[in-house]
Amino acid sequence: MNKGDLVAEVAKVLESKRLAEEAVSCVFEAITKSLKKGQAVTLVGFGTFKVGKRKARVGRNPQTGAAIKIAAKKVPKFTAGKALKTAVK
Repeated sequence: MNKGDLVAEVAKVLESKRLAEEAVSCVFEAITKSLKKGQAVTLVGFGTFKVGKRKARVGRNPQTGAAIKIAAKKVPKFTAGKALKTAVK
């Protein structure tokens, strides 16, 4: 399922594709804004979005084999909730 498919599913309930697209976009923007601030987003029963940290490390250039430094960075992480895990079983 991609964003368009998700919008189509929400449109079945809202009976308007435009409203459904706005709603889906609003949810994604709200999650993104919270993660940018470093705040976790917990949707009870569904899961938790949070920001993880990766340490700086040394990697290899696959073409030359030369060592390169990979900077530390923040990455988004998702942990599924109990209800979602149960539903997927």
